[in-house]
This record gives sequence, C-alpha cells and structure tokens, in this order.
Amino acid sequence: MPSTSPLPTSATSPARGLPRCTIVPPYLLRRLAVDADPRVAEVAQRTLAHDGTVRERRVVLAERSQRRPRDTDGAGSAGSAGLVPPDLRERVRALDTGRRAQVTVTLPAAPHRQIHDAKHGTRLPGALVRTEGDAAVTDVSVNEAYDGLGATWQLLWDAFQRDSLDGKGLSLVATVHFDRDYDNAFWDGAQMVFGDGDGVYFDSFTSSLDVIGHELAHGLTQYTAGFTYVAQSGALNESVSDVFGSMVKQLHLGQTATEADWLIGEGLFTDRVKGVALRSMKAPGTAYDDPDLGRDPQPATMDGYVDLPHDGDHDNGGVHTNSGIPNHAFYLAATAIGGPSWEGAGRVWFDALTSKGMPKDCDFATFAARTIAAATKRFGAKSDQATAVRGAWEQVKVTPKRSTH
Repeated sequence: MPSTSPLPTSATSPARGLPRCTIVPPYLLRRLAVDADPRVAEVAQRTLAHDGTVRERRVVLAERSQRRPRDTDGAGSAGSAGLVPPDLRERVRALDTGRRAQVTVTLPAAPHRQIHDAKHGTRLPGALVRTEGDAAVTDVSVNEAYDGLGATWQLLWDAFQRDSLDGKGLSLVATVHFDRDYDNAFWDGAQMVFGDGDGVYFDSFTSSLDVIGHELAHGLTQYTAGFTYVAQSGALNESVSDVFGSMVKQLHLGQTATEADWLIGEGLFTDRVKGVALRSMKAPGTAYDDPDLGRDPQPATMDGYVDLPHDGDHDNGGVHTNSGIPNHAFYLAATAIGGPSWEGAGRVWFDALTSKGMPKDCDFATFAARTIAAATKRFGAKSDQATAVRGAWEQVKVTPKRSTH
C-alpha cells in the first residue's frame, strides 16, 4: 500500500487548490519560507504567494488552448448548436473546397522566439528585448532563454517532426528578470517566465537548459494529453516535462542515454547547497540532502509512493514527489534500449503522449500500458524496445492496466 509522508507546513496560504506548474516544488520553498535569513524567507514567501495567482492564469489559458477553433460561420465547432445544422455546414464546406484551387506552399520549419524583460516587475510579458534572428545581447539571462527555447524547439522538430509545442509553429515567448529574486520558473499556459533566484540557495533559472526544456514541455502536454495536474496524472505531467527537459539537454550535448547525467535542474543550486540538482531520474531521492532544504523525497518505485491530500498545500497530491516513479521508468527504458534517448524511449513516450484517447486523468498503470502499446506498434511486440519498456515498468513496480482501445 502507498505510504503517507508528511511535508513541511506552509508558512503562507497561496491560493489553495490551484495547480503550481513550476520547476521548484512548493515543499522546497516552504523550507526557505522559515529560513533564518529574513531576506531569503521573504523571497520564498512572496514566490509561494505569487505562484498561486499565476497558476490560475495558466489553468484558464490551458483550457482555452484545448478548445476546438470556431467555424468560419461563427456557429462553433461541428456538432455544436447554431442556426445552420452541422450536416448542412459540412456539405457546404465540402462543396466550397471542391470549387477552390488548392495551393500548398511548403516552407522550412523554424522557431519563432520572443524574449521579454520584466525588469523585476510582475507585469507580463514585459519589454521585448530580443526576437527571432536578432544577435546576442549583453544580458546573459536573455541569451540563455533565447538559446534554451531554440534547443527545445530543435528537439521537437529533429526528433519528432513537431513544429513547436502545438505542432503548428506556435511562437515561443519568454520573460526574464521576473519579480525580485524570484525563486522559480514556470509555464503559465502561454509563455515561459524566469526568476533570477535569491542568490543564496538558487541561481538564475535561465542557467539550466533542462529547466527551460522542462517548463516548455508543460506546454507540449497542454496541447496533447492535457494531463490533469493532480495525483498520478499530475505526477505524469511533471514526469513528461522531466523526460523532455532531459532529452533537450542530451540532444544539445550530443549524448546517448548511457552518457547522460539524468539530472533535472543541475546548476540551479548555489555552492551553499549540498546537492547536485532538483531531481535525479537515474536515482530518485538522491539529488540533494541539505540541512536547510531537507532531503530529496522522490521515490524510485511504487514502494515509496506518497498518498497525499489533493490540495495546494500538499503539492496537488505530491505531483513533484511521485513523478520520480515514471521518471525512473523512462531512465531504465532509455538506457536498456541504448543510443540517443529520443530515438528509443523518447519516441515511445512521444507516441503515447500524442495517442488518441489518452485520458486526462491518466494514472501510472494506464500510461504504462500506453507506452507498451506505443513501443509495440512502432518497433514490434518482440522488439528490444518493447521488451525494455515492459521491463522498466516492472522494475518500478507499476502493473500496466489492460488496454481498452
């Protein structure tokens, strides 16, 4: 049975119940909210309080992005209410298409980036300081954000032939220097936002490439499976972001699965912290062990699963904690297959994420079955890839749910 593990009590009460889709888990910020250094405590409290408000915006934008576009007659999507019956609209559309000459122009896919500067305020997006094709500027954070967005787009295009997060060339927008000493980075449903860190425990959040890839991957999930940000589906949401964030870094460095470090957030901690990263996909639970921040709570298997209340004070059911389980499954599958992760396990995870009928409230068992089905479809039931994926879920003690599709 899953065990219950208490987390530090919040020093603030930021917008209870709202998802906080950020790279730094709220339980780490709560540790800092009672830090002996008054400045660090104030920054952590402000970061926690603001995260809830920002996350509400993300929920609204995410919901809008998954709605079907309205028809040109303004009556809504096919099958919706309107003056003209859906079957008649479809006939007119078919006839109209047949009359018009169809011209197709194929252009090379390319990223479209926009980097803004909040100048330590909280109004988004801020002042536009660099756009696609512009030369590097003197601000390191601007350049790191620009390069990180480009590296993420490159993974999606090179490995999966997907043009940006939505598959339709969505502009990649980011804001740097958000608030003062803000201890987080997040995707708000429409753009990336980066804080500069407090300088005591956290450095700038643009300094870690996999963090940029992680947060942008929340946008990928938003435009595909749309996993609900609570409990196991929320943990899958976080895990998918770690998976793609890690692959972004591996592609950028030209690493194979066995050569990669599988760390998420490497370089975010200052030298003061006893730790190497926020999370380790290779060895969940070992990324840090610090007197002030505590110990990395992630489990590697279902034996350590934490069953927490589904509210904001408990990280929406432990989404940042339990994501260690599917994270470890991906690491095991990727290294068992070998070669570049995006050609093996990454291809399988992408196929599963974009598969038809993926439930938004997907649990680990259902996702495991989906990845096995994806590996079987792409590589064959007796392939090394399918065998590796099945073995990975077995090692983390997740029993795949019988497929219903």
